Amino acid sequence: MSQISERLLVQAHLAAKQPRVLSAQEEADYRAAIAAELKAQNAVLVAHYYCDPVIQALAEETGGCVSDSLEMARFGNQHSAQTVVVAGVRFMGETAKILNPEKRVLMPTLEATCSLDLGCPVEEFSAFCDKHPERTVVVYANTSAAVKARADWVVTSSCAVEIVEHLMDNGEPILWAPDQHLGRYIQRETGADMLLWDGACIVHEEFKAKQLEDLKAVYPDAAILVHPESPEAVVELADAVGSTSQLIKAAQTLPNKRFIVATDRGIFYKMQQLCPDKEFIEAPTAGNGAACRSCAHCPWMAMNTLERTLACLKEGSGEIFVDPALIPKAIKPLKRMLDFTQAAKLKLAGNA
Repeated sequence: MSQISERLLVQAHLAAKQPRVLSAQEEADYRAAIAAELKAQNAVLVAHYYCDPVIQALAEETGGCVSDSLEMARFGNQHSAQTVVVAGVRFMGETAKILNPEKRVLMPTLEATCSLDLGCPVEEFSAFCDKHPERTVVVYANTSAAVKARADWVVTSSCAVEIVEHLMDNGEPILWAPDQHLGRYIQRETGADMLLWDGACIVHEEFKAKQLEDLKAVYPDAAILVHPESPEAVVELADAVGSTSQLIKAAQTLPNKRFIVATDRGIFYKMQQLCPDKEFIEAPTAGNGAACRSCAHCPWMAMNTLERTLACLKEGSGEIFVDPALIPKAIKPLKRMLDFTQAAKLKLAGNA
């Protein structure tokens, strides 16, 4: 199972242009113009926690959604707007289109991709699946529409453990893709029989246990929050491990006043908004390596700028199209995830 080469990932990482810094007046003008366009076009802005704070704030101000990829998918599916603007990376736009084929789905840029998506090309993945027909295929949401169409289940990091436990209880061996670190974490948590693809997130893979231990020594009172896309040695140091939403909840509920956070620094906007009395510190990365312009922030998430958001609305650029032949196949594993998580939420509410 050959992967996209490290050289190509580095080139893609470095090719992502850094956004132009706007003056306060320019920023205010763009925000007002985007808000007006959203209203005029019956459109809603949905943003991921890893987007820059100004995009997250704009989504909230205009009645949109800031969340993890599971809730982004659910929100876009349930909202009445005819146009969904997805500020995130391409697989998120594709997911919105699959779930809402009748809606127009726009993105500030179609160049915003993901190393996990790039590292799991559908031809190689399908061949891998064909070699193991006895296994239930479970893929992370960070994959292309074509890969999702080949899967039995799609999961996000917020529901992966529960879904794999459900499949394990049914006696189903699993083929997992693409993030190897998340896969191993799920495997350790559940004891499931899982065959793993070997992809990785270029942001989370940069976190290193030794540097994290050194930082913890400086701040011994800090709790360590880690996303499970991080390497195992980093996860083992965590006081809380989870998806973006789960880490935000941990920041709210743990008694600590200081946190070291091993995930994309875009999450700090929501953490600081919900916990203004707490301090959040970026977990250290490997340093100044070739792919490390800003290792704690996804370069593709950073491509979602105010300028591009306004342009996609005014010009209709960045529209997401998914092969109509893929949609019926891709929607099945997505709906399984949404139905499972909704049922789990109802069950939890009933037991409260």
